[in-house]
Amino acid sequence: MDDKPALTLSDVQNTVDQWIETYGVRYFNELTNMVLLTEEVGELARIIARKYGEQSFKDSDRDKDLADEMADVLWVLVCLANQTGVDLNEAFRKNMEKKTLRDSERHLNNDKLNK
Repeated sequence: MDDKPALTLSDVQNTVDQWIETYGVRYFNELTNMVLLTEEVGELARIIARKYGEQSFKDSDRDKDLADEMADVLWVLVCLANQTGVDLNEAFRKNMEKKTLRDSERHLNNDKLNK
């Protein structure tokens, strides 16, 4: 087990920002990062379709790591949050409150989920 302390979303945002300052020269613009996010989600979807879906793996997909693909998605999402001024800790907290208020009984009463 890893003995490193858990990272908050703020820690992740700061880590990405420091990496960009140190190695990345600057953030790509928001439109470029949105396209990159879409690309990374597509790569993640491809692996999930092959691992959990009905598609077979191509030789070029066999070395892809699901966790790494998820981290790529997170990376670009964090870049977008940083450059648009979104505090992901606060955004996630508010989103959980919204979901809880809206869906507190919705899924419990869903016959499709309770079979």
